[in-house]
Amino acid sequence: MEDTPQPSSWLEKLSQLLLREPKDREQLVELLHDARERNLLDEHALNMIEGVLQVSEMQVRDIMIPTSQMTILSENSTLEEILSVVIESGHSRYPVIDKTSQEIKGILLAKDLLSYTAQKKTFQLKNILRSVFFVPESKRLNLLLQEFRHKHSHMAIVVDEYGAFAGLVTIEDILEQIVGEIEDEYDFEDEAFIKKHSERTYIIKALTPTEDFNEYFKTHYDTKQHNTIGDYIIKMFGRLPKRGEILTFDGFRIKILHADHRRIRLVHLRKMTSHEK
Repeated sequence: MEDTPQPSSWLEKLSQLLLREPKDREQLVELLHDARERNLLDEHALNMIEGVLQVSEMQVRDIMIPTSQMTILSENSTLEEILSVVIESGHSRYPVIDKTSQEIKGILLAKDLLSYTAQKKTFQLKNILRSVFFVPESKRLNLLLQEFRHKHSHMAIVVDEYGAFAGLVTIEDILEQIVGEIEDEYDFEDEAFIKKHSERTYIIKALTPTEDFNEYFKTHYDTKQHNTIGDYIIKMFGRLPKRGEILTFDGFRIKILHADHRRIRLVHLRKMTSHEK
């Protein structure tokens, strides 16, 4: 007697399980967790599926970066001023505004500056700005993800119900809801806690032991009360900070690069000059 063919992938196994026809979303989630318990799904696959379900119910306002936490350029900025901001922030895209009218004029891609740094060319910011993609705060994330793919865009400017500039959202923000934190711009070796970018700027994992931070930066923070530098930064804020928030202390300027509702993950540190202190 021949053996009955077995499903060749977890997706086929899941489809068979779903033949039980869940009547609502709650039953669907229960089936998925049941599949995980029976080893038809691994933990990573389950988390991604739950992330997709969550995204289908979330709106742009739930994940957008508000204007108060954004890095914005003025359309009158010089090349030197722009390069200073790009080097310090490390982002790849920047909204550009008319400071008088607060109107968004376009999006600057950091890579478009390369030809001006390598050659003696006349710089005019308006000539290299990309078009702006506007979305309302109420737009659902699954629909926005489709638009990002259709428009081949990575960033959208968010407007409120009155059409006023409210913040921005990126395709990365949506994908992180599905697959977890993405650290592509700041990624470095797993065993490294501190990455030096220049003589005064660093990217630091919040899990950096306070003892290691003290040794690297010649500081003397309490290692007993604060095991990691992330713990100490939370103490300085007095709460769990959000991505984009900035704090200065002890000659350091700290900007939160990655954080979620539970912890800080990655920070940008700049040593301040004497006249900044």
